[in-house]
Amino acid sequence: MALSDTLRSWARRIKRDGVTLWFACKNPGIPLLPKLLCMFVVAYALSPIDLVPDFIPVLGYVDDVLLLPGLIWLAVRLIPNSVLVASRAQADAWLEEKRKKPTSRWGVALVLSVWLAIAYGAWLTLR
Repeated sequence: MALSDTLRSWARRIKRDGVTLWFACKNPGIPLLPKLLCMFVVAYALSPIDLVPDFIPVLGYVDDVLLLPGLIWLAVRLIPNSVLVASRAQADAWLEEKRKKPTSRWGVALVLSVWLAIAYGAWLTLR
C-alpha cells in the first residue's frame, strides 16, 4: 500500500470517528467525563472555522494534523465499546447518505469564544 493510500485511509477514519463522536454524544450510556470530552471534540472537529487559521505557517496545520486526531483518538478510547460500535454504524450510514460531514454551530461559538478571550487577554496586557 502506497503512502498516499495509507494517509487517505487514515484521514477517512479520522473523519468517520469525528462523526462517530457526534452520535456518541447523544447516547446516554457514556459516563460524564468522556461525554464532555466528546462534546468538546465534536464542537471543534465539526466547526467550519479553525482555532489556528491554516494560513499561519506550520501552526495552522498543527491542529489539523496532531491536535484534532489526538483528541479524537483519546475520546474514542474513553467511549464504552457497545456505544462505539453503535455510533460508528450510525456515522457510516450518515456519511454514506449525506456524503459530507456535519457542521457544528457550537464549534463556531467555541472557536470564536477562544479568539475573543485571547484578544481580551492581549488587550488587558497591552493597555
